[in-house]
Parts: sequence; structure tokens; C-alpha cells
Amino acid sequence: MEKRIIKKVAVLGSGVMGSRIACHFAGTGHQVLLLDIVPKEAAGSDKKSERNKLVNDALQSAVKSNPSPLYHPSFLKNISTGNFEDDMKRIADCDWIIEVVVERLDIKKTVFDQVEQFRKPGTLVTSNTSGIPIHLMAEGRTDDFKKHFCGTHFFNPPRYLRLLEIIPTPDTDSAVVDFLLAYGDKRLGKATVLCKDTPAFIANRIGVYSIMHIFGLVDQLGLSIDAVEALTGPVIGRPKSATFRTADVVGIDTLVKVANGVKEHCANDEQRAVFEIPGWLQQMVDKQWLGDKTGQGFFKKTKGAGGEKEILSLNLSTLEYGPREKPKFATLEAAKVIDNLHQRLPILLAGSDKAAEFYRLFHYGLFSYISHRIPEISDELYRIDDAMMAGFGWEIGAFESWDAVGVQKTAEKMKAAGFTVAPWVEKMLADGISRFYKIEKGQKYYYDISSGGYQPLPGGEAFIAMNRFLDQKVWSNASCNLVHLGDDVLGLSWNTKMGSIGGDVLSGMQKAVELAEKSYKGLVIANEGANFSAGANVGMIFMLAIEQDYDELDMAIRMFQQTMMRMRYSAVPVVVAPHGLALGGACELSLHADKCCPAAETYTGLVELGVGLIPGGGGTKEFALRAADELHKDEPDFNTLKHRFFNIATAKVATSAQEGFDIGVYRKGIDEISVNQERRIADAKKAVMELFDKGYAQPLQRTDILVPGRSALGALYAGINGMWRGNYATDHDVLVAKKLAYVMCGGDLSEPTQVSEQYLLNLEREAFLSLCGEKKTLERIQSVLKGGKPIRN
Repeated sequence: MEKRIIKKVAVLGSGVMGSRIACHFAGTGHQVLLLDIVPKEAAGSDKKSERNKLVNDALQSAVKSNPSPLYHPSFLKNISTGNFEDDMKRIADCDWIIEVVVERLDIKKTVFDQVEQFRKPGTLVTSNTSGIPIHLMAEGRTDDFKKHFCGTHFFNPPRYLRLLEIIPTPDTDSAVVDFLLAYGDKRLGKATVLCKDTPAFIANRIGVYSIMHIFGLVDQLGLSIDAVEALTGPVIGRPKSATFRTADVVGIDTLVKVANGVKEHCANDEQRAVFEIPGWLQQMVDKQWLGDKTGQGFFKKTKGAGGEKEILSLNLSTLEYGPREKPKFATLEAAKVIDNLHQRLPILLAGSDKAAEFYRLFHYGLFSYISHRIPEISDELYRIDDAMMAGFGWEIGAFESWDAVGVQKTAEKMKAAGFTVAPWVEKMLADGISRFYKIEKGQKYYYDISSGGYQPLPGGEAFIAMNRFLDQKVWSNASCNLVHLGDDVLGLSWNTKMGSIGGDVLSGMQKAVELAEKSYKGLVIANEGANFSAGANVGMIFMLAIEQDYDELDMAIRMFQQTMMRMRYSAVPVVVAPHGLALGGACELSLHADKCCPAAETYTGLVELGVGLIPGGGGTKEFALRAADELHKDEPDFNTLKHRFFNIATAKVATSAQEGFDIGVYRKGIDEISVNQERRIADAKKAVMELFDKGYAQPLQRTDILVPGRSALGALYAGINGMWRGNYATDHDVLVAKKLAYVMCGGDLSEPTQVSEQYLLNLEREAFLSLCGEKKTLERIQSVLKGGKPIRN
């Protein structure tokens, strides 16, 4: 098969999607050409600035948006701009051309006419359409164009939503499809899902059905918007935006457009009536209450009598806004205490109140719908689950949810309630197969309809999930599981709230290294769920500090420091694979690993200053050590140390793994980013094996760390005082920052001196303990524990 290399990508259309797709390609190392139309007012102009004003303004608007579409500001240089009239010829140098213009078939065909004039044979051409049939866009094109053309549907925002739907036509070369599925995964970090060319493809078809089905249940059961938000968010494995907030973000007009499209073009859809637009929803569209884009939708932001921000919710009966409610349901309260979603779902469906009735009707309809969509929108059930998890942020897919509540018994209850089950599900159950998925020795299998048996999910060892290896458990405690990942590599994960690191987790780390040193090549540390870890268990620190149990507090800090040093100085390689939040203590763990394989979307930093503490688990020590190693003789005034000091003092958090290198958490030439989050554990396992095979030797603790003492301490104190005089820091901020400076400078030494790691750890621990006794620190910690931001005091 011909080797295809993508160096340069052309993005045609610079709207919200086009500009952000361009940014994502730039952020993954591609050269990008972003083109759009010439503004009407510049039609007769020969000035490039005027003719490219639309595309340049669109790109700048995207770059300034929050959250950023770029992994790092420096990637903007990878994008060049132009317009269709003057610059379409430049696509001849591109390897992939992506059309992202307005959703009108006639306009898209006009753009493709221009593309045909300039593209070189063999160049990929794809459309980002979300609704226009792909085969209609290919009509009338040359054979080479058709062979290399398909749909590539990114989800907005492209950097953050992982789904990329690949939609071929009958004329698309299968090698092109295979290439795009693999390239989207490995280079773009996407969950690539093969779709059929059907209305709304997979994710929007199921996602919009789910929302419209809920709209129908609102009317049927008399539920309020606030009640539905409480019932359909994280408690059932959905994002915090739940249902109505999601609609406001997506755009209510967009939702209605997709629903109308399915109703119009899917005459054989057995639940076609669900896509009927309720009267109240049509009135909202008529009033231009379209969600965030128009300032009001199902929710509306206002200012209260005291000037504070207030969010109102819409009464669907009166179409009037009112204060938000906090509905309570017995079923919801009973299920909230269960952390495991697979165990929580059966509880939600088993209750006797209105919430349980809602859950039953909602899931029965959803399960019926997905069963009937095979083989219409996909031949394989796992693709539907993958699309919903990556595109709509579902924690588990619909088929996996059905597994959780019991396929056989739920199917019987569905039929009794008037819902149908697709014949293939009936056959599967009749053949004695009771689950859509099963896991054996770390491999996940799905029920394959065509063969009538289980097949391994594609990807195999490239997509390692810790929770798939529980049948290979080596050791566990109340919080941790240590499993054998194969190839003599252990994997440690824990299941605490927000991944917090307490005594059980620290013991787990120590035990994992101990067992790895005895019988294995090394250790991978990673977690599942939305985040790696939000850091140390500050609740425990707060309780010990309130009780003034400083001996216990001292022991706890020593244990954290000793565990981090155990990770650094073990006899086997330890590789950490963080994702999502990796803050405070989790950042300190990353700092002490032999190597880190962070997911591209990893948000890390030493944030302890935000609660009035300094990093006490070796983070302060490690930043001082790295500053010393980075010091060169011509460096003025210890600038490297100052840079690292201010990163801690301002509780700087990297908003991507790429920025993690900037703030000094990750090391160039050592740590490596996993663009696809689902590959990070496999990448970490591979790193362990490579380090072992190269003859890994246990490092020696450092005794040669050059600290500046008074020569830098005075300058840092002066800077801190300047921040205080400018009202940028409170008295307590000054106290904490000066203790941080004292530790990082090695104390009040009369001249630059070489010290050991243990010397710095002792200073770090003493400073941490002294701050735990400060009233202002305790007030800040208490504010965080109550769910708020640290108060500035």
C-alpha cells in the first residue's frame, strides 16, 4: 500500500468550525493553509490585508477564545491565510483539503469545482458537513476526486471533543478510509468512528434522539427543566451540562435543524415521532431564544437586586424565567452515594418515585432506539458507544449502560412497557449470550452481530484501560488496584474522589514499587475517569491541623515525601501517565517519575499556594533541583530559579501538556505527550519496557544541588514586597511566598552552596508544617473543601 504523509493541510472556510479545525491541525504539528471568501467591500481592492480580512479576523477571534483552540500559542505560526480567489492555487501543495463552508450543497459544489482545478491527483479531499449526504457532494466529480473523497465530521470544539466521524461514499477507496481512521487516532488524538452515510451520521442521530426523547418525557411526566438537569447529568454518566444546558451550548436552532432533518429523511425510523418539535420549543425558536448565541434559551443570566450574577431557568408551561430550583428525589439521593456508575444505574431504574419512572422510560426508549439503528447507521454496536462517549461526553455508551442494568431482564421489562427490541438482540439472548461486552485478561470484546459471537475491540494493546485488568490483580487495598498489564509490567490505579492522594494511595505506591522490584520490569501509574488526580487529600490535612495534631501531620508529610522519593529512586522504572487534572500532589508525583506520558489534555501545576501552603511532597525541592541543573554560568540573577519560584507562587496551571513543558513540570527530551488520551497507558507501558531493556539502573540521591542562599533570597523578598505594595498580594500571600523563597534558595546561607535533596525536603516540610498552623491557611482550605475557590485573605 502506498505510504501517505500529511505535511500540509488546507482548510476551506474560516467560520467557527473551520478556524478551530485549522488550529487543531496546527497544534498537532501540521502546516495549515486557511482560506475563505473575499469580503464584499474588498471585491475591487488589491490590498491583501483587505481581501484577507474575513479569514484573518476569524482566525484571531478563534485564537482569543476561551478555552484556547491551540495547545500552545507558538503553534499559531503554523497557519497561513488567504482567500479563495487569490490563493486557491496554493492547495496544490497540500496533502489533505478539508471543506468547512456553509451547510449548503450548491455552495459546497462550487468550492469543489475550484478544488478540482488545483488539487494534485491523490490528494485527500473531505467535507466537515454535519448533515448533507456525502454521496451528493461527490456527484459529478472526477474518478480520482471520488476515490479520495469522504466526510470527516469534527465536533466543536475540535481540540476538546475527541470524536471524528469518518463517512465514506461507495466510491471512496478503502485504503483512504483505513488511513483516515488510523491518522485521526494517532496524529490528531481522535476517537475515529466509521459511519454510514445516513442522516446525522451516528453521534448526532443518537444524541439528538436522546434529547428529543427527554423533551417528550418532560411533557409526559410534568418535569421541570431543573428536575431534568438533576436527573440527566453526572449521576447517569453524562456531562454536567446534562440536557437543557447542552442544548443552550449547542444552539437550540441547531438542535431543531437536526431533529427536523431526521424526521424528514428517515421515513422508516420507528421512533420518528420523537423528533416532532414540541410547541414550546418552536416558540423559543420563533422568539430567537436560541441559547448562548442569543443570550437566553432554557437558561438566562441576569443580575440580582444586589448586583450579583443569577441564572434563571425557563418554565416550559408559561415560557417565563424564574429562580432555579433544587428538586429532590428519593431515588436520586439513594444512588448518589454509589460511586461506580455500573452499580448506580440499576438503583436508578429500580426506584418507585417519578425519578425512577423517568429513568425507566428514558432508558427503555434509548435501548430500543439503538438496537434498531443496527445495521442502519453502523454494523458494529461498539461504534455507537464510541461515538457517544467521544462526541457527547457520555461516561459509558448506551449498549454498555444496557449491560449494567441487565440485558435480558431489561428487554423483558421494555416489551412489557410497550417498547420493541430489535430481532438481533432477541437472537443474541436466545443463543445464550447475555451481554454486549465482556472483558478477559485486559482485552475487551464486543458482540458481533454478523458472526453471532464475540470479537476483540479494534486497537488491542494500543488502548489499555486499567479497569480491564482487574482479573489480573496482583494486590489491592481500599483505594488502589495493582494489576499485571502483561509483559512483566505492573499498573497502579486508585478510585478516590477526584483521584485524591491520601494514606491508602501512598501505601499503594510503596507496595507497587516493592512488588515491581521483586518480580517485574517496572511500574505504570495511571487512573481512569475524567481526571488523574486533583492532588493530596486536603481534608485530612485540614482535620489534623484543626486538631493541632502536628506529630501526625509531620508523619503524613514525611510519608508523602518518602513515597515520592521511592518513586524516583526505585530499582525499576516508574512511568506516570496523567490526564485531565494532575494538580498539587499529582504534579509532584509526575516530577518524581522516571518519565511522564501525559495526555495532550493534561492540566498540571503546583497549586498549593492557592490554599496558603507550599508544595510539601517534594515539589518545592524538585523545582529548586531543576533550577540548579538548568543554571548556566552566564545567567544573570538566578533567572531560572526566579521563573520556577513565580510559577509556584502564582499557582500556575498549564492548560495543556504542551504548556506543562513551559512551566517546568515536563522535561524536553524525556517526557512525551500522548496526543490520543486513550493511548497514554500503552505509551507508558512501552516506555517502561524500553527503559528496562536499556539496562535501567537505580539512580543515586542527589547531594550536589547548588542553592543560592542570600544572594537570591533578598531579590525574591524584594519582588514579593513589591507585589504586596501594588496590592497584588495579601499579608498572608507574602508570608507563604517568603517561606517558599526561603526553601527554594536553600535557606539563609551566606553564599551559594551545594546541598542534598534531603536537606531541601527538611526545609520544605518545616515550612509546610508552620503554615498549617496559620488561621488564614485553614480558612482557605475550608473554603475549598466547601466547594468554593480559595478565599484571598
